[in-house]
Amino acid sequence: MLTRLLLRSLAPAGTRAKLSIFIFHRILPEFDPHLPWEPDAVQFDWMVGLIAGNFKLLPLSEAVRRLLSSSLPPAAASITFDDGYADNLSVAAPILKRYGASATFFIATGFLDGRRMWNDDVIEAFRRVPQGILDLKKFDLGIHEITDGASRVGAYGIVLDRLKYFDHERRTAVAREIADLNGVHAVSDLMMTLAQVQELRMQGMEIGAHTHTHPILELMPDTRAEEEMLGGRERLESLLGERITLFAYPNGEPGKDFSPRHARMARRLGFSAAVSTSPGTASQVSDVFQLPRFTPWDRTPLRFAMRCAINLVRS
Repeated sequence: MLTRLLLRSLAPAGTRAKLSIFIFHRILPEFDPHLPWEPDAVQFDWMVGLIAGNFKLLPLSEAVRRLLSSSLPPAAASITFDDGYADNLSVAAPILKRYGASATFFIATGFLDGRRMWNDDVIEAFRRVPQGILDLKKFDLGIHEITDGASRVGAYGIVLDRLKYFDHERRTAVAREIADLNGVHAVSDLMMTLAQVQELRMQGMEIGAHTHTHPILELMPDTRAEEEMLGGRERLESLLGERITLFAYPNGEPGKDFSPRHARMARRLGFSAAVSTSPGTASQVSDVFQLPRFTPWDRTPLRFAMRCAINLVRS
């Protein structure tokens, strides 16, 4: 009760309202030491319970409309997911429904039906790398000593940070070569199928666009960036038979992964709102095509609640 009262005082209704937008990617069936930052089902269960018990949860499209009309309730919040992982349907959706909660799922359409994102190619490769020295100098990705699980996580984190800003096609090719060298098959059930995306929508969840192949838009010519934004949306609209109005920028860091020209592009292409990964909350002065979101990393309910409050204070 104290947490709820605090959050409501920090985010009142009406013209002073603040919208908290939570961002998730995967929800694992159980803890995976190779993915230590991704919540498992047990952790996500108490997270959703805490959010639903202390915030007024709204679908993101409704939250944006009410933000613009000054009609948000106190402590308003939305839950979002990026990329389109299969565990969003199999693990996350049942937990959301248990609490009467909905979420918005931003889908990168190029990886549906058996493909895998470049970063997951690398992560799965590092699961299989034998102990010893891993030399990736031929890719301009350094040399790494693999001794245990923690060293694998640390090493692939360094590789992902460097590889992320390679040319888009080269990034995909290098990640695939690293995966091939370590016996990672190209076909995977990690991401949703087209039918699973449809099932997610039929369960009452909201679907948004996240480009087709998840590029860093800032590194692309504008014509290609626009093609990516449109291509992902059009495939989803064809699949679901409805208009897709929400967009999430891949990676999503303003000034690095996208810029104001992409926000203008999203508006021109007919989206009603777009979200970044910049922390904070949205208010009436926010650009609805650069809405902030924050990731709840905390592993205990108390720290999670404190971070939610701090996010509101700092915004």
